[in-house]
Amino acid sequence: MLRLIAATLFLTCLAGLAVAQEQFHKGKVKQVDAAKGVLTVTADGKDFELHTFDDTRFLGLDGQALKDGLGDPQFKAGANVMFKAVTEKDKTFLVGVRLINPLAAVEAIQAGKIKKVDVQKGVLIVAIPKGKDLELTVTEDTRYMGPDGNAIKDGLRDPQFKVDAPVMFKAITKDGKALLLGVRVGGAPQALQDAPRIDTAKLKPLTEMGTEKYQGYQGGLYPGGKNERPNAHEKAGLALAKTVLPRDADGKPNPDGKIGLLSVGMSNTTQVFSAFKRFADADADKNPKLILIDGAQGGMTAFRIQDPNGAGSQFWTVVDKRLEQTGLTRAQVQAVWIKEADAGPTQGFPKYAETLKNELAEIVRIFPKRFPNVKLVYLSSRTYGGYAKTRLNPDPYAFESGFSVKWLIEQQIDGDKSLNFDAAQGPVNAPWLSWGPYLWANGMTKRTDGFFYEPADFAEDGTHPTMQGQQKVAQELLRFFKNDTTTRSWFVK
Repeated sequence: MLRLIAATLFLTCLAGLAVAQEQFHKGKVKQVDAAKGVLTVTADGKDFELHTFDDTRFLGLDGQALKDGLGDPQFKAGANVMFKAVTEKDKTFLVGVRLINPLAAVEAIQAGKIKKVDVQKGVLIVAIPKGKDLELTVTEDTRYMGPDGNAIKDGLRDPQFKVDAPVMFKAITKDGKALLLGVRVGGAPQALQDAPRIDTAKLKPLTEMGTEKYQGYQGGLYPGGKNERPNAHEKAGLALAKTVLPRDADGKPNPDGKIGLLSVGMSNTTQVFSAFKRFADADADKNPKLILIDGAQGGMTAFRIQDPNGAGSQFWTVVDKRLEQTGLTRAQVQAVWIKEADAGPTQGFPKYAETLKNELAEIVRIFPKRFPNVKLVYLSSRTYGGYAKTRLNPDPYAFESGFSVKWLIEQQIDGDKSLNFDAAQGPVNAPWLSWGPYLWANGMTKRTDGFFYEPADFAEDGTHPTMQGQQKVAQELLRFFKNDTTTRSWFVK
């Protein structure tokens, strides 16, 4: 059953590849053993032995099914593939695999300079450093952006699209053509530029700071440098946990109903939650009434999704679609895990940490209006950013995001009416807020609980997790939900 669900998710994500691409792994075929049903792929610098099974999906370059599976001659050593796998009982099974062209969008954003613009033919030719010139064909859905990231209405007709102008772009190959998905003229956004090297040696996890201070601000997950919830907040969370029950489509308690746990966040979040869902769905202790919905999406930062009627409308629309695909309604979602950040922060500390805290506050205030039965929200800060090679979200910003979560929860604990969760105290403006698993660790320096990060846990950019990194963080997430006092009553059967 686990594999069948995973296979369905694979096809669903392929249909919306531009949004969900970070859920997949890319690599090159090293060996094919069709007789044994084993595909060996080199990805993230490691070889993975992937075992096929009855529900494994095989897709060609055009996205169409390949009937002969590994017997198709296109599966050969050196072929580029995108794949999704699930580990079960120390064996890695291939959920789905698609042959890809090196130019495909899943190969990441590329940079270059405009060599030629042909408005009449709808073609943009871009010179790639240390590579061949690419002829990119525009479509009705091609997105054009200026240096500020705002949309350019006139497309290639805009005078900014001129010879030698630097561009960042995504393309996907179809029917032998490189189709332009999106292009940003004016060079790389700051988030993609090289990150300065930061010495993180003196940084200490919030969980180990106690009453010590970082730039004048006390550590600990909760007030007073403590890592445990204050008694009153714990008591309130336990009371709300008792209201998390199987519900029908209208949100009414029903023993035959479902409990929805939703993830909200960006690319790292969806990568980790996908791995978490695999582990949880395979765990014999998981409540069979509990349904995990991955609402997180690549590129959907806190700044964007805080505005459900503007910049974040696409995010919340996709969340609704994923609920529908899972067979759930908004009224059945009762708990949320949030892991959010912004691309390319520059404000320094504590300014950006306060900005992120305020964005998170806007996000949690969305839930009572959109999901009437969401009572509990768990937040995590970023993972280690000391290996980051771009400005996407490196340390110390990754570390400092812990203060954003800490301050938001403290704001609710201190009785801020705009975050009130108790109907007896007035209008409910937010769910009850709590820390989920604390995910920052100082690289190879082990925390007191033994948790740490090594370079192999991260992809080439040093920010997004590899398969190994996803599984490591997913296990922390599973451990939290199985054991926390406010979750185990409904997470564990």
